[in-house]
Amino acid sequence: MKNHLLLVALLCSACNVSVTDANSSAPQDNSGQAGNITQPANSAAAPAPGKVEAYAFQVVQEQNPYPANKFLQAQVALDRWGFSPGVLDGKDGMNLKAALRGFQEANKLPVTGEYDQKTAAALLEGEARPSTYLVRIPDDFARGPFFDVPRGNLNEQAKLPALTYRNLLEKVAERFHTTPEALIALNAPDTKVGAGTTIRVPAIDNQPIAMIEGDARGWGETLASLGVAKDQPQADHLVVDKSEGLLKVYNTENRLIAQFPVTTGSQHDPLPIGEWTIKGVSRNPVFHYNPDLFWDASSKDEKAVLKPGPNGPVGVVWIDLSKDHYGIHGTPEPQTIGRTESHGCIRLTNWDAARLAQMVKSGVKAKFQA
Repeated sequence: MKNHLLLVALLCSACNVSVTDANSSAPQDNSGQAGNITQPANSAAAPAPGKVEAYAFQVVQEQNPYPANKFLQAQVALDRWGFSPGVLDGKDGMNLKAALRGFQEANKLPVTGEYDQKTAAALLEGEARPSTYLVRIPDDFARGPFFDVPRGNLNEQAKLPALTYRNLLEKVAERFHTTPEALIALNAPDTKVGAGTTIRVPAIDNQPIAMIEGDARGWGETLASLGVAKDQPQADHLVVDKSEGLLKVYNTENRLIAQFPVTTGSQHDPLPIGEWTIKGVSRNPVFHYNPDLFWDASSKDEKAVLKPGPNGPVGVVWIDLSKDHYGIHGTPEPQTIGRTESHGCIRLTNWDAARLAQMVKSGVKAKFQA
């Protein structure tokens, strides 16, 4: 499977959008100033040779590996293993308990959903692992463009040259699998970010910018900017469970190898129960909006084409399914996963969607169950 699908039209059913992955020019920088939290984000252009370490955050200090907040420690460790708790915010909740149950099942531990001693020993592999880092923000990561992406107004979004992050704080938050609010809680209320400044973050390790042949949309840079490794274990089949709100990844031996919290539809656009097949993966896709197919669209909306970017309606990736008009994709609002309804498709955080995209290919089976 190639790293992007050229001129492939994908239609998100209840999302009621078409998505393509044709080549396009990289967005241009705007006038944001370095050191300002509203400065530009990363370009969608493929990185030049020699830039593979451009997004490496320098760790200034590691936090005590056994902090008072055991939930953040568990979240970071689970994320590292591929059993995502969603947003890393140090809070106990349904996503954390579900991730713990998945990890326990995969590792033949008592399935309790609790962060008990045996689970902690397996997650940490008996090592004193940090749950946060104090890091210095690299210059290249802090570079633009940024745009003030309007929430929910797709026609206004279509006027932008790219649906980038709105500011550097938002970009840093996604890099470390969290939200701006959670980052501020880890630091101080007056926290500011910019090139060369330091900030405490969840301990998500650096990933180099992957050099990928034919990477016209800068997917290698996107992976690095989300702290996601290019190389992932390969899926044989997926199971999306509506009642659990989970997407589970299995290998050829039917062993659970990864798990992600998802949003799976609504009463108006329910999850299509059945067995489907992945048709392809579109990375950093263009988004074609047709309000005629969107049941809750405004009567004033018009057809529009939205440029790629993490704040686009389907985030950084679209995984097309054999069920007409349905797919698995990212989201610009990671804090809503598992907590709000979708327009029928299966939504993940951008970092989880990117990771899943590296695990699947055309032909992988996907079972959707109630």
